[in-house]
Amino acid sequence: MDDQEGGPGPVGQLPYEGVWRFTAPTVDASVPQARHAVRDLLARRRVPVSEDTAYGLLLIVSELVTNAVRHAAVLSPTLAVEVAVGPEWVRVSVEDDHPYRPTPLETDYARTGGRGLLLVREIAQEAGGTCDVAHTASGGKVIWAALPLVPAPRQNTP
Repeated sequence: MDDQEGGPGPVGQLPYEGVWRFTAPTVDASVPQARHAVRDLLARRRVPVSEDTAYGLLLIVSELVTNAVRHAAVLSPTLAVEVAVGPEWVRVSVEDDHPYRPTPLETDYARTGGRGLLLVREIAQEAGGTCDVAHTASGGKVIWAALPLVPAPRQNTP
C-alpha cells in the first residue's frame, strides 16, 4: 500500500487530527493490508477511539475494500482508503473508479453474501455515526462512514 501521510496540522489542531490516504491494487491481499494500515494509523496517531469504535471502523474498512475488490476491479485497478480524523469524529472511506453506485440490501438470511453495505450502515448507526455513497469527479464512487470518537450511549431494550 502506498501511504500518503498528512503533515502537521494548523496551529490549535489536536495532535491526532488530519487526513491520510492509502492506495492499493484492487486485489484480495489489499483487504487485510488496508485493515492493518488503518489500525496502525489509529495507534500511531493516538486517536482517542474506543475499542468498540476501532473494531467497527476496521470491520467497515474490510467490508468496503472487499466490495471494491469483488465488484469494481474490472474497471478500477486501484482503490484508495482515506482516514480523516477531526476533534470529535473519525471518517473512513474507500474510493474506486467503477461508476456503479450500490445500495444497501435488506436483510435476507437465506443469502450468503450481499450484506456488506447493510452491515456498514448498521455499525455506523449503532455507533451514532452515518454513512453514504457519492460519485467522484472522475466518474467513480466513494463510500464512507463517519463515527464519533465518543461512542453513542447504548439504548436499553426490554
